[in-house]
Formats: sequence, C-alpha cells, structure tokens
Amino acid sequence: MIALKQLTETVCDIATRCGDFLRNERKRFDRTCVEEKNSHDYVSYVDKAAEKMIVAELQQLIPGAGFLTEEGSADYHDEAYCWVVDPLDGTTNYIHDNAPYCVSIALRCGADLLLGVVYEVCRDECFYAWKDGGAWLNGESIKVSDVADMNNAFMVMELPYNSDDYSNTAQHLLKKLYGKVGGIRMNGSAATAICYVAAGRFDLWLEAFVCPWDYAAGAIIVMEAGGKVTNFYGDQEFFGGHHIIASNGRLHAPICSLVDEEMPRGMER
Repeated sequence: MIALKQLTETVCDIATRCGDFLRNERKRFDRTCVEEKNSHDYVSYVDKAAEKMIVAELQQLIPGAGFLTEEGSADYHDEAYCWVVDPLDGTTNYIHDNAPYCVSIALRCGADLLLGVVYEVCRDECFYAWKDGGAWLNGESIKVSDVADMNNAFMVMELPYNSDDYSNTAQHLLKKLYGKVGGIRMNGSAATAICYVAAGRFDLWLEAFVCPWDYAAGAIIVMEAGGKVTNFYGDQEFFGGHHIIASNGRLHAPICSLVDEEMPRGMER
C-alpha cells in the first residue's frame, strides 16, 4: 500500500526542483530555440529537459509505473499506476516571460486519481493534494469559494491553439457566459487556473480540447478542496476526455446548464 501523504511530499520536492530549473533557464532563454508542434502550439528544449528530469525521478518512486506525458519522453501500456506529467504548463506564457506557468504531476491507479501536485513557478506556490487528505498550498489548507450566484462568478476559460476545432465552441461559450457571470479571465495555464479554483481565487474554470496532463493534478486538488470536476455535460468520469469543468461545486449545475445549451457539433459526449 502506497503511503500517499509521504509520496505527495516527495513529488512536491521533485516539482519544486523542476520549477527552479524552469526559473533559472528563463533568465537565459533564447526564443530562437522554440519549435512549433502544431500551428500556435509551442515547445522548447526547456519543456523536453524538464520532462526527462521529472520522469527519471518518478521512475524511482514506483518502479514499473506507466507515464502519460505531454512531450512523450515515457510511455503508458495499461500499467496499474500511471504518472500524468506536464513539465511546463503555460509554455506560451513562459516563452514571453509572462505569468503564470507551472509544473504539473498527478498519479492515478486505474480510474482513481491518487495525488496531484502543481508548482506555479512565478509565485513560488506549490498546490498539492492526495486522496482523502485535503488540499494544500505551501503547507496551508485551502478550500473553494462559497459563491453560489452565477452573476457573481469569477471564472477563467481559455482559447486553445487549435482554433479550427475550437472556434465554434469558443463562440458558443462566450455567447452563453459573457454578461451572465461576474467576470471572465484567461491566464494561459490550465493547471494553474484549476488550482486557483481550489484556492478560491476563481469560482470556476472550463476548457475544451485539453489533455489529461493539463488537468489531472488540478482535478484532484479541486475535489479535495471541496469542489467538483466533470466534463461539459456533468459526467464525473472525465479522465481521458477533452472538455472539462472545475468549479466550487455550488456553481456546477448552472454552468453545465449554460454550456450544454445548443452545444455545437464536435463536442459530443
């Protein structure tokens, strides 16, 4: 039986040290080293090096565990335990020296998320949680907000790089939400934004065409902070899906109702 609290503390240390690497590399970062994986979807040597560092250390913690990683430096073949890693969430922010950006690491066993760690580099903030252990930020317990009125909701959503796939959905969401919530922001790092929901800074977050390494760690942190995570249609079996909502729980039913109205094609369940 894995001791989740101790394992989470170790992962926090790994994430923080990787964050130090990101911070130091940013001081001498050369934008000519940036590659374009897809149109407007960027990667650099920093992402790749950070991922290799993380994978090498995590492999020592649970030998034989699989990996889902953004940059593909390790594989998953239906192993019982699986690490879900984004070495640099918010790469475009990082390239432009703009906050926030973070390291995101989660562990799951089968369908269960066991722990999540998100280290936001710019504010030196480590968010973390383990199953049934609560949610934490730099050693202090955190909880979601108690906002219950959509008209007062402070929310975050993003416009992903793949505009050909997402533009209809984005227009739908903005039409449904703009003017019906207290405020909408974009911050460029899904993992960080989800953790801000857990800490009560935002009341809800949503994004489509995201991958597990974008939301896995943040998802368990939100749930352990008292919030709720589903897909756009309210289904709690969200892992592996590509459209996710994280909220304080009180706003979940109303946001799902707004989002679900006349959802454009391409956002099938």
